[in-house]
Amino acid sequence: MSDEPDNPFKGTPFEAMFQQFSGAAGPGGVDLNAIFAQVQQLLSGSGDGKPVNWELAKDIARKTVSAAGDRSVTPTDNERVADAVRLAEHWLDLATTLPEASATSAAWSRAEWVENTLPVWQTVVDPVAEHVAGAMGGALPAEAQQLAGPMAGMLRQLGGSIFGAQVGQALGELAGEVVSASDIGLPLGPAGQAVLVPDNVAKFAEGLGLTDEDVRLYLALRECAHQRLFAGVPWLRQHLFAAVADYASGIEVDSGKIERAMADIDMQNPEAMQEALAGGLFEPEDSEAQKAALVRLETALALVEGWVDDVVREATKDRMPAAVQLAETVRRRRAAGGPAEQTFATLVGLQLRPRRLRDAANLWAAVRDARGVDGRDELWSHPDLLPSAADLDDPIGFAQHAGELADIDITDFLTDEGDGDKGTGDGSADK
Repeated sequence: MSDEPDNPFKGTPFEAMFQQFSGAAGPGGVDLNAIFAQVQQLLSGSGDGKPVNWELAKDIARKTVSAAGDRSVTPTDNERVADAVRLAEHWLDLATTLPEASATSAAWSRAEWVENTLPVWQTVVDPVAEHVAGAMGGALPAEAQQLAGPMAGMLRQLGGSIFGAQVGQALGELAGEVVSASDIGLPLGPAGQAVLVPDNVAKFAEGLGLTDEDVRLYLALRECAHQRLFAGVPWLRQHLFAAVADYASGIEVDSGKIERAMADIDMQNPEAMQEALAGGLFEPEDSEAQKAALVRLETALALVEGWVDDVVREATKDRMPAAVQLAETVRRRRAAGGPAEQTFATLVGLQLRPRRLRDAANLWAAVRDARGVDGRDELWSHPDLLPSAADLDDPIGFAQHAGELADIDITDFLTDEGDGDKGTGDGSADK
């Protein structure tokens, strides 16, 4: 009779892992508990049951920022931002019907951007990490979960460590690029506070040949326009986060990929395990549900950014000749894979398409030409009134028919009056 222990993972992606642990190291095999304890310690797994080790994420982000260089903001920085925000709000009053929302302003260092936006990133990333962790655990059969407590415990913690490290690195790098609290199209900062990151504003301005005042004012206009939109459209914040959660709900893990990788990894070498994890061992596969959710999120973010583009264009057209050059710089930054695209790809596997942002700006401009500023902004009154992804392909056609919406009583075709945060926002209402 063989002395080799029964393999509870036979036929699963983790069969090779168990075989490496259970008998190949000589008489008596390997101490599973000791090895997993070592791996768990090295991975610094989240032990509080949360899907992401946010303490690890913050620590890595702060170290990344520090290594790249950061300085504390000065009173002069805050004064310059405050002056730019006051003038920006004045200019925006004639460009949108949404009221002023920036009660305060602030200049942030890169480290302060990390600290102050982390709570919102938790809202964005946790649903994705939760589903990845669940998918990883689901790859184990029930009998294997019962017989291999140490391994199951490690797998539950791997997700927190993986995401903590990835999030920290991504946010640290992003902190060196973003110019404001809403630069990526999400409301990352405190409500009612317009924020600029002075060092990154200066970095943005390099090589443009424009005055610091023009660049700062233009970026303050964009920040304040974002603030007005998220304050004036109360369902929008949850609408965007729900789209991310919808994407997460369809996550599937390729167990075959795990199995192939496990066969080639020396599981007694924790460094090899970490390299495999960093290389995307547990990255989720796209499903049809995820692809549909991605379209909804892309469309919603494009509509936000496109509206901001149109509002700022109107606010600056007779006042700031440099605005045309600055607007094009922003578009090129997006097309090259700016902070929004890179961060979403790293954190939640979402590839945003910059082309949609330009299309959305054209659509909002067409609607404004057809219905005026009031008619354009009224489309934000409910998510079912927003343009769909198909409408972005035909902005002129949408604008021609948009006038019909002005005469519609929204309660005539919405199933839940006032329940705006549950709308699809993908143009599903019969327009």
